[in-house]
Amino acid sequence: MKTQDRRNFIKDMGMLAAAAGITSLLPFDVMASGKKEFFKISLAEWSFHKALFAGKMTNLEFPLKAKNDFGINIVEYVSPFFNKKETDAAYLKELLTITKNEGIQNHLIMIDGEGDLGDLDEKARTKAVENHYKWVDAAKILGCLTIRVNAAGKGSEADVKTAVIDGLGRLTDYGKKNKINIIVENHGGYSSDGKWLSDVMKGVNSTYCGTLPDFGNFRINAERQYDMYQGVQDLVPFAKGISAKTFKFNDKGEEADIDYTRMFKIIYDSGFKGIVGIEWEGDSLSEEEGIRKTKVLLERVLAQYK
Repeated sequence: MKTQDRRNFIKDMGMLAAAAGITSLLPFDVMASGKKEFFKISLAEWSFHKALFAGKMTNLEFPLKAKNDFGINIVEYVSPFFNKKETDAAYLKELLTITKNEGIQNHLIMIDGEGDLGDLDEKARTKAVENHYKWVDAAKILGCLTIRVNAAGKGSEADVKTAVIDGLGRLTDYGKKNKINIIVENHGGYSSDGKWLSDVMKGVNSTYCGTLPDFGNFRINAERQYDMYQGVQDLVPFAKGISAKTFKFNDKGEEADIDYTRMFKIIYDSGFKGIVGIEWEGDSLSEEEGIRKTKVLLERVLAQYK
């Protein structure tokens, strides 16, 4: 039987068996065909940060650009590009209408500039927590399941960790009430230490709190660089998304400095199933070409797990 015919046969058999309630009698490969896909590809808005900051694109135009130009119907927003309209009901409704009409999934919003959740001053930390509430509310309106925040603060590793666990934990409580996940990216400072951030996750200890491992953000400071593969290994058990960062490509279409095959084996072996976001951040190609090359690379990786 040809491969495609066999796949169609397996699919049809699985559907018929499920309807008849006899799935336990099916061969293993028939049952396996119904398993959840390893990952789906989304597009992170930061990939267009040059165009957005230059006013060549707007937040409202981004989802359509993702779908029409790249065939990607899952999107990840970045807070500055809302231009302070995150509490504007009409604006959020317009964005939701655009995405609903086009069958685009609003996945998450990346939040920056709302204060340090690990501020050692309790009043400042509380203000930072409360500053994020409006983003939880916006995410809920848009149908996102998640917001990405930063685990930051100034002080010793131990003191900031304690403060972050408190601030992030309180924000997670608010997220839980609204059924919105609160996830942390390794994004500089202590958060780029995979062990430190995994300890924070264990401290918060909530199914509504997780991580967004980013392949390219493991520089703790000018003197300290955390191993990216160890970092993903540390963070992927808590991951509710993956940020597939790319900077440059070699002549084989591979990321020049990040071994994607190795990286995704770590992710696959962890049992992760979810959404992987394209985040192009290089200068050697245009934003459009960088996104296209990253998508081709991710599709090639995904094909290895079919």
